[in-house]
Amino acid sequence: MQNYTEEIWHFTKNHATGLTAALAGIFSFLLGLGVLALRRWLAGGVCRSKVRLDGKTVLITGANTGIGKETALDMACRGARVVLACRDMTKAYAAADEIRQRSGNGNVVVKKLDLASLQSVRDLAKDVQENEERLDILINNAGIMMCPKWQTEDGFEMQFGVNHLGHFLLTNCLLDLLKKSTPSRVVIVSSLAHERGHIHFEDINLDKDYTREKSYSQSKLANVLFCRELAARLQDTGVTAYSLHPGVIHTELGRHLFPSFALWKRLIALPLLMLIKTPREGAQTTIHCAVEESLANDNGLYYSDCTPKEAAPQARDDAAAKKLWDLSASMVGLA
Repeated sequence: MQNYTEEIWHFTKNHATGLTAALAGIFSFLLGLGVLALRRWLAGGVCRSKVRLDGKTVLITGANTGIGKETALDMACRGARVVLACRDMTKAYAAADEIRQRSGNGNVVVKKLDLASLQSVRDLAKDVQENEERLDILINNAGIMMCPKWQTEDGFEMQFGVNHLGHFLLTNCLLDLLKKSTPSRVVIVSSLAHERGHIHFEDINLDKDYTREKSYSQSKLANVLFCRELAARLQDTGVTAYSLHPGVIHTELGRHLFPSFALWKRLIALPLLMLIKTPREGAQTTIHCAVEESLANDNGLYYSDCTPKEAAPQARDDAAAKKLWDLSASMVGLA
């Protein structure tokens, strides 16, 4: 027994380096599998629909980067005529060229849209009405996040103005074309941040108490409420509306947020960036809402990871949705 114990001791001593390396390798392998499993879980749902969109027209706001660009690429791969409605025309033309090359679809066009200007919204709507024969899918994707207290051209608080009011006006201006092209869809990109949001009807521009977070959450709640009221108004027209949370995504949307972090917050956040969704993964729920056949009879629902989810209680308030619609119509000159 003693000799056997000594043999084990000598073996361990002589092969310590190899054993350590082997254990380290096994640990690294298992850790890698765990990280991959976590990464796959965080990637969320995937749109499984293979439906083609030949002969159909899709307009996507903010389609020159991030999930908007990935959504546009998917729509182009399905054969749609894709309209990129963007503020930065240089980036938009570059994105359109890339989408044409990658999809093999030459029917990708660029139109100017600055959601911080109601006149720009009206100009785009007029262009689309005059030059597009149909509009099958409108994707309200563009947005701004956590910016300082800026104002739009028309004097509205920037996040509420761009994320909600600009899209509210655009959608209303294009409703006749959407109705002409039925069955058609309106897809509104919101955020989980709506759960922290409240509509400050008495101080809609947050002049009395502005914080970036309060403003962003209000604008994202407005997106969900807008979808809810829009769906109610579009009953039996053949136009359906959907709002969604795309997930936490590594895109340019956070460009106003990350630089404001203290150094220690940046150091903590950097490793986490490896785990959050890519733009392609983040675009999946938008794509799902735009094309999934089984959603044809659904209207006004909220989605996350390609699955219907219950929105926050304040996002299911029909009275608030109508009140917001009336206020928004007054602010953009539709009332």
